[in-house]
Amino acid sequence: MTLASTHAVLAAPITQTQASGLPLRAGLGLKNEHWREVLDTRPDIGFFEVHAENYMVAGGPFHHYLGLIREHYPLALHGVGLSIGGESPLNLEHLACLARLIERYQPHCFSEHLAWSSHGPMFLNDLLPLAYDDDALQRVCAHIDQVQDTLKRRMLLENPSTYLQFQRSTLEETDFISEIIRRTGCGLLLDVNNLYVSCINHQQDPLGYIDALPLHAVGEIHLAGFAEDTDSLGDRLLIDDHGAPIDNAVWHLYQHVLARTGPVATLIERDNQIPAFSVLHAEARQADHYLRTARS
Repeated sequence: MTLASTHAVLAAPITQTQASGLPLRAGLGLKNEHWREVLDTRPDIGFFEVHAENYMVAGGPFHHYLGLIREHYPLALHGVGLSIGGESPLNLEHLACLARLIERYQPHCFSEHLAWSSHGPMFLNDLLPLAYDDDALQRVCAHIDQVQDTLKRRMLLENPSTYLQFQRSTLEETDFISEIIRRTGCGLLLDVNNLYVSCINHQQDPLGYIDALPLHAVGEIHLAGFAEDTDSLGDRLLIDDHGAPIDNAVWHLYQHVLARTGPVATLIERDNQIPAFSVLHAEARQADHYLRTARS
């Protein structure tokens, strides 16, 4: 699969009508390894993003440092535990904790995953895929409506990284996401690494995937690294582990997206094998370079 067509003449940029409110800059996921350095050096970073579930406690060092850093930087809140795609009703206690957290820190945007992680009383520490059919579509839309009504704000929905597909799916993933956005008015968090991982794993065209999405709804972009293996047939198998530098193929796709959307707030994610802050800052500066190019 080639990305050579990234350099072809692209369609005119899509005007964004529903921005996330974040600066049109690159941001970083805030890690406890870097709290002190951020406060001591005040690096030139567009924004920071944190996982909501790490802060669903009354106090402690996480809140202490986030409160100090929030005084100087815009903040994005990223959920990993709402189980938007689950068959069970949303956990009202979890949703209430999320509402209190948003009231406390007033983040510029909130996002969650198109995935599920709970079934009845069981919670699985993973982001699992769902079948794309009418029942799932109605369920996900109802859950997003409930979240947006409770939080009194528009949320962004992140496209997933997947390793299998369901035979009973009746909709393409891009059509499923497009219909969710049309029905609920939520925005799209476009994770470029996720779409590349999924497209390679399912032998699909990543450029075609991007162009089939409702790009007018993109309020934030995520970039990350992946691990690589082979499946039982010897084909490439990519794992979305957030533990490596951003791959060149993902950077190329990112430029393709920006050529269509114009500049969009962009997060550099690293959740495993956390390097020195300077390493992540360098990736953020590279993303800022592409954002300036898109702006011009």
